Amino acid sequence: MKIGNTEVGDGHPCYIVAEIGINHNGSIDQAIQLIAAAKDAGCSAVKFQKRTVDVVYTAEELARPRESVFGHTNGDLKRGLELGWNGYLAINAYCRSVGIDWFASCWDKPSVDFIAHFDPPCYKIASAILTDDDFLEYSRLLEPVILSTGMSTLAQIDHAVDILGKDDLILLHCVSTYPAYNNELNLRAIQTLKARYGVPVGYSGHELGLASTVAAVALGACVVERHITLSRALWGSDQAASLEPDELKELVRDIRFVESALGDGMKRVMEREIPVMEKLRRVHENI
Repeated sequence: MKIGNTEVGDGHPCYIVAEIGINHNGSIDQAIQLIAAAKDAGCSAVKFQKRTVDVVYTAEELARPRESVFGHTNGDLKRGLELGWNGYLAINAYCRSVGIDWFASCWDKPSVDFIAHFDPPCYKIASAILTDDDFLEYSRLLEPVILSTGMSTLAQIDHAVDILGKDDLILLHCVSTYPAYNNELNLRAIQTLKARYGVPVGYSGHELGLASTVAAVALGACVVERHITLSRALWGSDQAASLEPDELKELVRDIRFVESALGDGMKRVMEREIPVMEKLRRVHENI
C-alpha cells in the first residue's frame, strides 16, 4: 500500500507522523515551526485536525463558559483553534517546499471536503468517529484511510472495517488517554489487529517517553503517530502529552535503529562472524 509516493507495510520503513493537531494554538507561524521541527527530525508527515465548529458542536456546547486565551466560551476556544483556508494554503505551500507529507483528521463531512481540495496523501479518521456510520459511509471511497481504534471493542472495529472495506485501509492501535499510562498501552494488540483484519497496522501513541513507541515498531507497527509540541510548557490541552523537537528526533533515530536491527528473520552466519567462528569454534562440521 502507498501513502502518497511512500510504500507502507511489512518490509518497508515505518511511516512516521508528527501529530501537530491543535498544538499550533491557532497560529500559522507556530504551525510552520512545528512542520520544520518534524522535517528536521526525519518524519514522513505531519498531521492536523480539522473541524467545522458549528457542525461538530451544539450551540449549547459552544455557549458553555470556558476561559481561554481566545475568550470566555467554549465556542471562542474552538473557533480560535481552527485554521482557515489561507492557513492551510500556507501549510500546503510550506510542506511542498520542504518535501514532507501533510494530512488531517477530519471530524465532519464539510471538513473532509475542505481537506480534499489539497489532495492529501491519505485521510485520517479519529477514534472518536469510529462508531459514526454516516461519517464512515461518507469516507468509504477515500483512499487510503487511516483509522484509529482507541476506545473501541473488536466488534466495533469489525463494523467500521465492514463499512470502509479493507482496500487502502490502515488501522492504528490506540489508547485514548492523555497521557496514557504504560500499563494501559497493550501493544500486543498491534499483532491482534494484523492477524484479525489482514491490513497494515500502526500505532498512535499518547504516552510519555519513547521506548513504548519504539517497541510498537518492533511488534510490527508500520505507521507511528505521536503528538509534537515546541514546548510542553505552552498553553493547550494536548501539549503535555506531546514530544518536544529533540525528543521527536530521538524517536525517529531509535525507530530507524530498531528497523535495521530487526533484519529479515532468516537465521544465517553473518559475514563478520566468519573470522570469529574460525577462531573460536571448537569443532568444524561440514553442515
